[in-house]
Amino acid sequence: MKRAALIAGFAAIFASAAAPAADLAIVLQDEVALRPAPRNGSRPNALLWQGEIVEVRGERLEYLQVYDYRRERGGYVRASQVRRTVLEPREAPEFLAVLRFLRDVPGNEALGIGFAAAYIEAAPADVLNGAAGIEALDALGTLAERLARAASAGASQKAAQAALAAHLDVAARHGVQLVSVERDGRMRVCYDGMAFRRVLLRASDQEQRARAALALTRRDCISKYDAWHAEVLDKVDESRLPPIPKNRVLMRRAAVWSSLAYQRARQGEDAASAAERALDALAGINKSDLTEADLALYTDAAIRVSASRWAAVPSRDTPRITATTEETGETCVTLSDAKKKPLAKRCTYGLVWTASATLNREATALALAVQQSDSWLELWIFHKAKAGWTVRVLAPASITPNVGYAELAGWVPGGRQFLVAREAIGEGKKIRRFEQLRLDTLAPVVHAGQPAALVAFRRWQDPSWKGLTLSLR
Repeated sequence: MKRAALIAGFAAIFASAAAPAADLAIVLQDEVALRPAPRNGSRPNALLWQGEIVEVRGERLEYLQVYDYRRERGGYVRASQVRRTVLEPREAPEFLAVLRFLRDVPGNEALGIGFAAAYIEAAPADVLNGAAGIEALDALGTLAERLARAASAGASQKAAQAALAAHLDVAARHGVQLVSVERDGRMRVCYDGMAFRRVLLRASDQEQRARAALALTRRDCISKYDAWHAEVLDKVDESRLPPIPKNRVLMRRAAVWSSLAYQRARQGEDAASAAERALDALAGINKSDLTEADLALYTDAAIRVSASRWAAVPSRDTPRITATTEETGETCVTLSDAKKKPLAKRCTYGLVWTASATLNREATALALAVQQSDSWLELWIFHKAKAGWTVRVLAPASITPNVGYAELAGWVPGGRQFLVAREAIGEGKKIRRFEQLRLDTLAPVVHAGQPAALVAFRRWQDPSWKGLTLSLR
């Protein structure tokens, strides 16, 4: 296999050099002046950026005479601002040593990518397929991922914006593919993950595989999870990982399988096994090993699993509730009395979990879980009023739907109130509330951040809810 095949386009920048052993230089700094003469006073023809490659054609005092094939122009650069080299096997160990250092130095991603390109071009095929080659691919992916995140965050000052744009250009010329995607109303720059895909195809260690799998399953760079993302995560043996990466793999696995549970249910496929895998992954997380940054990821994963957890509950007869599929693609839910007389009806394009239907003791209210997306679970409340039965929707929160669930926690005796647990993330907010609500208006009577703070929860919470909910984690 040719070296260039390892990373598409990676050797392209070297193709213009006259021979494999051409005298080259890697630019070490930003805004390195390419001057028409070997002196400081000459006006630069162009500015070179870290990670760029130029061909060396001579020396003059403190300067190297170089040629830039991309810009198709020559000139002089200070020798101290570049690293002179040849792309031969003897240089590969030094390239890798520099790459090891740069992978952990923020702001030097383009330079690190340049050294990764040089290493892949210089190293023999047997070395590239071994542990050193895998390490280089792992470092390359890490650098590309960090550069993509920096580009997504953007820069406030013009100079920083210019440098970031130049670094992205350098990465692209080395064959690193960064793409723009729109997620949650904003544009993000994402790495296509080619280096990480190669890591997973080789005999990499578990930490390398974990980094690759997490990068390839980033939620903010994916429109929706599919079976391939689950397969990627299954290539990691989390039992052989240190605590922090182990937790991160399990959190991602929980999120992926909860999404697959929803998708399978919509397609009429086996959703229970997917939901069980999501629950098992979440249960395997050791919360005492969560970093401060991982706490938010854990909350997000738990909410996603909560939104799909009904898929793991065996189906059962619900004589008062009938769900039928209409020609429009909607599912219409009809509530009937004991004599099958229709009392109320509401339709939705969401997923109706009929097994969740729960009638209160007075037979004046019924709660039903309806999932509108893979991460958004609503609670429908059927209520008997003087004028007849009504249907109201209780959303996880009054924010733009993102991640959230609302679930029945119990009925308060008397037929006028009920208990719910709600949790959501969206619009930069995180909401988690246990509430006692009125049945007629869904208005809150009282709420708290913990169920133990509410008398009604201590007295009337449903034991089955307490045994299944993730809100008490």
